[in-house]
Amino acid sequence: MTSATAPSSSIVSLDAVSLSRAIHRREVSCVEVLEAYLVQIDQQNPTVNAIVAMPEPDALITLAHERDTQLSRKQSMGVLHGFPQAPKDIAPVAGMITTNGSPIFKGQVTTTDSATNARVRAAGAIFVGRTNSPEFGLGAHTYNPVYGITRNAFDPLRCAGGSSGGAGVALALNMLPVADGSDMMGSLRTPAAFNNVFGFRTSPGCVPHGPGEEVFFQQFSVTGPMARNIPDLALLLSVQAGFDARLPLSRRQDDVKLFEQPLERELRGTRIGWLGNLGDHLPIEAGLLQITETALEHFKTIGCTVEAARPNFDLEQLWGAWLTLRSFTFSGGNAHHYHSATSRALLKPEAVWEIERGLALSGPDVFAAAKVRTAWYQELRRLFETFDFLVMPAAQVSPFAAEEHWPKQIAGKTMDTYHRWMQSVIPATMAGLPTLAAPAGFTSAGLPVGLQIIGPVQTDMSVLQVGHAYDLASGYSKIRSKLLQ
Repeated sequence: MTSATAPSSSIVSLDAVSLSRAIHRREVSCVEVLEAYLVQIDQQNPTVNAIVAMPEPDALITLAHERDTQLSRKQSMGVLHGFPQAPKDIAPVAGMITTNGSPIFKGQVTTTDSATNARVRAAGAIFVGRTNSPEFGLGAHTYNPVYGITRNAFDPLRCAGGSSGGAGVALALNMLPVADGSDMMGSLRTPAAFNNVFGFRTSPGCVPHGPGEEVFFQQFSVTGPMARNIPDLALLLSVQAGFDARLPLSRRQDDVKLFEQPLERELRGTRIGWLGNLGDHLPIEAGLLQITETALEHFKTIGCTVEAARPNFDLEQLWGAWLTLRSFTFSGGNAHHYHSATSRALLKPEAVWEIERGLALSGPDVFAAAKVRTAWYQELRRLFETFDFLVMPAAQVSPFAAEEHWPKQIAGKTMDTYHRWMQSVIPATMAGLPTLAAPAGFTSAGLPVGLQIIGPVQTDMSVLQVGHAYDLASGYSKIRSKLLQ
């Protein structure tokens, strides 16, 4: 490919590793890359509404020219030099609007970067907009009163998942080469599963998440990468990861170099524990469990053994502890919006529900829930004495109607909260384990299905290595949306 002949469709179809290489070899200019992606956004975004709050194109082109000038002087800012990026509309970006999907912050321009966005900017990325997210990231369906609904990359009548829904759709439709996201209750994993891409819930501390007003209690939400393949995922993670002195729980180990290591690994004899639907505890949409079970054959292809794994734990007690800790965390950061009559009127019902639950909790309530969380971690640690990795479905439903706020029933069972339908993501979150959402096939309606690969504590690179081998064996990620044709 040369800069004189490369059509925009060729540029946006490159994987991120190849794109970075092409930019640094001067085979394609940063201006051409930016223009190609802007064309792709113009073509695809009106249908799906994944990228919002875009700056004026002229300002972006000026930045791309500056990146080309740097390269002409043999100066590269990093592996993302000239990469179009659109940070999730929850973490702040200096000079851009950050709404958190809430009318409370509509039009608000932030003045600082989050820790991760600062690293992505410093690595040479050009911020072309924000990816859409639900209000305060609540619920795994990306809609809000500020920007509206983000629609699924494979069927615009369906939802995109969330809360990193805009990121997942933008990736699937080649509007971004890689994308960032965050995950508390599956916010990287659900949109990855719903849009046939990869989303990686990193170990707490692997990627600095913040800074914020509170940096010790918050251990549920993590920042991580999304991509169309594992080498691209590792590329972005090598920029995101590493210690930040403002965040004392972030890790000092050299994560950047770690994620530059080879992804190829001998996997013969690796033991996979299949959690399935947790012994019939999780209601799952008809057919989804069978699709993910079929995908297990690809682990066998790469030399793994697969056996059923059953945790010995009261899973309703685990769910109750999750409700307590989630409401405690959310209300702690957002109760001030509830205490103002003006801003309370702008909160969606789910946010009010979480805050009111949190305000009603006592200190002993929170401590008791933390003890349950600890016991759950120890139970999974016991399972990891038998298995090297655990695998289970990434979602209990396939992408549902975009106008439906959340599924009210699954397999005839009524969902008693707005997020009970997402219970399948709780095991990894509550144990603080690195978890990769990976494509696992399609329903008869052509909708993507995903599975989760869960590793032992702080084994982020190992999870990526297993995911890479699985991806090469399965080929599911190569199946692209018909919207790209």
